[in-house]
Amino acid sequence: MENGNETGFSLIGIGPGRVESMTIEAVEVAKNADVRLYEAYTALWPEKELEKLEALIGPIERIMRPAVERPEELFEQAQSQSIAILVVGDPMQATTHIDFQLRAEKAGLPVRVIHGISVTTLVPGSTGLSDYKFGRSTTLTYPYGDWIVTSPLEVMLRNQMQGLHTLVLFDLDPTGAGTGDQRPMQPKDAFASIEKMAGKILVSEVDDALKQQAASLFDSMCVLCSDLGTNDAFMKTTTISNLGTITGGRLNCMVFLANMSEMEQEAVQRWS
Repeated sequence: MENGNETGFSLIGIGPGRVESMTIEAVEVAKNADVRLYEAYTALWPEKELEKLEALIGPIERIMRPAVERPEELFEQAQSQSIAILVVGDPMQATTHIDFQLRAEKAGLPVRVIHGISVTTLVPGSTGLSDYKFGRSTTLTYPYGDWIVTSPLEVMLRNQMQGLHTLVLFDLDPTGAGTGDQRPMQPKDAFASIEKMAGKILVSEVDDALKQQAASLFDSMCVLCSDLGTNDAFMKTTTISNLGTITGGRLNCMVFLANMSEMEQEAVQRWS
């Protein structure tokens, strides 16, 4: 081994999109690893920031979904080397990485976790919404031809019925394959997906309360959040019906709003 490190893996959260947001521990562990792999399919960093990171910690190789979900080759490599897997945000926010950790440990390989700043904590703090009032989060997916799942919108509507906000992540990959053909979802894509989901719910056999909520969906308020944690961060409070008219950033998500306290209302009005 180049650095005399222990073998195995370090799952390193590199934060939302810039070197300065990484912890000192994250930088040092990555720098001392024999191999540095940037997992580039669950989320992305700006290219300039990746170049800055590489200058700081050493050469970085990109890996995509198949390498993480079918990790036998990585497991063999980790028998004799220390491998740092760099993950945007926090590494343990994705089930893919939890599965990877469990499989590696079953294979007798140590896995060290270095946590990072995640969008799940950035969104409540940035918008001014109470994190106690968030329900289950969800991810808006691209339609595949004429087919689209309605479960993301169902989560949003059921949360709203309970007075809970929803963190809605936007899809990164229209193909769903996670092999590199990424096109991060823009607000216009998100609106198109929501519109298709709503249409499908209204003609499906779901309960009447959910249909009623879907019927009034487009008057509901949301906060679009783009490139949080970077110098390009911005937010916009709008209705779902106007979501598609807004220009987003590199990476986007939104909060689908429920009933708000007076303080929350004042907070989100700043982004109108």
